[in-house]
Amino acid sequence: MTETQEQTRSRTFSWSDPAVAAARIGTTSGLEMLHAMGTGEIPPPPILQLVGATGMEVEEGRVTVLMPAQEFHYNPLGTVHGGIIATLLDTAAGCTVHSTLPAGFGYTSLDLMTRFIKPVTIKSGLLRCEGGIISRGRRTAVAESRLFDEAGALLAHATSTCLIFELPTS
Repeated sequence: MTETQEQTRSRTFSWSDPAVAAARIGTTSGLEMLHAMGTGEIPPPPILQLVGATGMEVEEGRVTVLMPAQEFHYNPLGTVHGGIIATLLDTAAGCTVHSTLPAGFGYTSLDLMTRFIKPVTIKSGLLRCEGGIISRGRRTAVAESRLFDEAGALLAHATSTCLIFELPTS
């Protein structure tokens, strides 16, 4: 057995049927839907299960996503991959916009401008990604998100513009 094979780790994860949550889109407000995810009434989206997010705190115009930094997030340099960090930033910003939407409306991200401040490692502990609204209009919203380590140090931040649209009725 080679040294690489001896050091190989494995990970198994499960996810819930995304159609369960998708069926509620448009039937409740974004805030109600996110609260249902936060309490476990409906499952989180598979991407949050994939990256190992462990919780979500929700109020109108503010969403926080929690995730412990883990070794399986690492890039070849031994730090959490920027794509994982961007996923957390995008989730917090997008869900913040979602939290402001009435029933019958959806959104999609138009952009995500990200800045990485400090390297993230397992020593960063429980990551806390906080999203907030900067500006919310009838057709677009701008949200920001900030990623902190367990000690409260800023690791990365982002802004996102989202297009707001009325969902088609059946």
